[in-house]
Amino acid sequence: MTDFDDLDYDEQVEAIQEENEPILAAFEQWLADKGLVKKTIHRHMENVAFFAEYLTYYEPLQPLDEADEVDFGSFCGNWFPRKAMWASANSAKSNLASFRKFTSFMEEAGYWDAKHAQAIRDDLKENKEEYIETAETYYDRYSDDW
Repeated sequence: MTDFDDLDYDEQVEAIQEENEPILAAFEQWLADKGLVKKTIHRHMENVAFFAEYLTYYEPLQPLDEADEVDFGSFCGNWFPRKAMWASANSAKSNLASFRKFTSFMEEAGYWDAKHAQAIRDDLKENKEEYIETAETYYDRYSDDW
């Protein structure tokens, strides 16, 4: 875990990206070792990399190994539906599948302990329908404002 407090914003972003690189590379290898096909690996990597961008460029400005259930919940239930023009029920389901895989990887690789990983899994499971519905209907709710 790196202390980013003494860095300006651009330095924080660069440091977080550098810290995330080996995690993302190891996750990609883990997926391949599990026998997933390249297309599926690519989809999971895109989803997790987009989540990493959220953590890097927006609050809380932190690396992947510091993410918790609040971060996943904020991303799935708020940020993703608002910021991703491709947000839909299918993309939300894809994110949830990728995040379950990523959580398993982070626990197996020793980045997160079992309690931390389970809290994330519980949030993703308990709020699954809400996250999917929000991604599907977010802009419908505000269509009169456009």
